Amino acid sequence: MRLIYPILFVLALAVALSGCATPHVNASRPEARSLGSDFGTFQAPEEPSAVSVLAEPEGPTDEEPTGIIDMRQALAQALMNSPGLAAFSWEVRASEAAAVQAGLFPNPEIGVEMENFGGLGEFEGLDGSETTFRLSQLIELGGKRSGRARVAALDQNLAGWDYESKRLEVVSGVTKAFVDVLAAQERLVLTEELADLADEVFNVVRERVRHGKVSPVEEAKAGVVLATSRIEMERAGRELEATRRRLAATWGSSSPAFESVSGELDVIETIPPTETVARHVSRNPDIVRWTAEMKQREAAVDLENARRIPDLTLSGGVKHFREMDIHAFVVDLSIPLPLFDRNQGGTREARHRLAKASEERRASEVQVRTALAETYLSLSAAYAQAVALRDDVLPGATTAFEAASEGYRLGKFNYLDVLDAQRTLFRAREQYIETLAAYHKAVVDVERLIGERLDAVKNTPE
Repeated sequence: MRLIYPILFVLALAVALSGCATPHVNASRPEARSLGSDFGTFQAPEEPSAVSVLAEPEGPTDEEPTGIIDMRQALAQALMNSPGLAAFSWEVRASEAAAVQAGLFPNPEIGVEMENFGGLGEFEGLDGSETTFRLSQLIELGGKRSGRARVAALDQNLAGWDYESKRLEVVSGVTKAFVDVLAAQERLVLTEELADLADEVFNVVRERVRHGKVSPVEEAKAGVVLATSRIEMERAGRELEATRRRLAATWGSSSPAFESVSGELDVIETIPPTETVARHVSRNPDIVRWTAEMKQREAAVDLENARRIPDLTLSGGVKHFREMDIHAFVVDLSIPLPLFDRNQGGTREARHRLAKASEERRASEVQVRTALAETYLSLSAAYAQAVALRDDVLPGATTAFEAASEGYRLGKFNYLDVLDAQRTLFRAREQYIETLAAYHKAVVDVERLIGERLDAVKNTPE
């Protein structure tokens, strides 16, 4: 029982000097941007199972989407099954655990010391021995524990922002991949129409050759066009398969199970003014995270300043004198003398990293705003080009081709006129598909940079 009193004394003093409560620091998850926020995302559990760590990664086991899928199905599947997003979710859990660890007390140490035994004369054997039972506690001074907890909590907040950035990247990547599949499907349909038309024209030319109305050379030219159109159709089919695989890869699948995608590629909407879009760039997680980053660097400076203050070690226990069979209390107090190491390098390093973070923050803001300006220009150009192709080029090319085809049947035009009109029409249609895909992908890039949909930006008051 006598050993209990010094132990209680040491612990009570340690608690009084260090503080008994774990420092409270706000480490809530960052608010999700509105883009894609209506879909569920994979959240790593607090405790990974041994099986998931040693064998197969733990995560959702949703079945592959099959049949015809739309954009919402693709987004929902990817956000729940993206391996990259799941990795960031586990990093958030790891940072939560690190924040818990940072706020813990140092463990006390217990020791036993025996002296004055095994010698000669009166110290022979254990008769003259003295045994000390000691409990030691490191007492951190200067607010080191609260400083560590604050730095760890801000690291946790940064991990949350990195997760949010990755979530937006997944949304953008899936949307772009979906647009690529949609455009590839349209190109395949276009090449199939071209092959059918080339076959039809070839039959007309062959019939005219048979009746002696045109030279056999035109039949040979029509045959070349027909063979070329079939090659283009096969190439479009291979490209479609490649885009389907890239879309399936966004949710961690190496082989797509869906048949096709459904969507309207030719739907284009007016875009809001650049000033309206630029006002929303401040919600980009790549910019917002720097507020937490600067706080974390400042907290790191405070922590390094606290480490300049040496910690003390308090020990207490009982010494037993065997010869007299009596006990006495023992109390030790030790503290390092900061003669050489006053954490000068650590403090300067933290200050330099704070200055570096300030420059990195400016660079990040300039980079994001520059990317938004460039992407907006691409979006404006794609929109204008798509409208011009839809309203002017395609109607004119269609009329010209129909007139040339009919005139050829009546013998008013030669085959070169038909071939030229056909090429012009299908090049215009192919260009229109490419422009629509560029337009939709530019919309995705702008939405990624502002963290919300463009139609929501248009409806936002000034």
